[in-house]
Amino acid sequence: MTQDQEPAAAAAAPTPTQDDTAESELLETMRSQLGALNAKMGVELLELSAERLVATMPVEGNTQPYGLLHGGASVVLAETLGSMGAAVHAHPDRIPVGVDINATHHRSARSGTVTGVATAIHLGRTSAAYEIVISDEQGRRLCTSRITCALIPADRSA
Repeated sequence: MTQDQEPAAAAAAPTPTQDDTAESELLETMRSQLGALNAKMGVELLELSAERLVATMPVEGNTQPYGLLHGGASVVLAETLGSMGAAVHAHPDRIPVGVDINATHHRSARSGTVTGVATAIHLGRTSAAYEIVISDEQGRRLCTSRITCALIPADRSA
């Protein structure tokens, strides 16, 4: 490519729309502001889209009296991922509200970091559902969770 061709190629690149800008702002806000509970639990968001989300959480500080990862901590991680995915999917016209979550705990963890991977199983107009798999550092499945969120109008007068 010659120097003369480069500016034309750059000029041909699509410019972001208002929707693209709004979605970028939403994603950046979600990455930087996970909320007080997630901050206390040490949740770190690694990947974020409507289809797939990934986050980590330390076991230390999130244990029950026997020193095992608390089942509720796994559910918090699962709900965070599913709700955030639903928010990205529904943006900007709708917001998610959780209506159902369940978790099956397969094995325990005493140390290290766990990773949650949320995969969309339904992305509709009025609801979104995710399966969340939480694994330990060796890749062993600790918990399988599923969440369903209703997607309600962001403008409650609509």
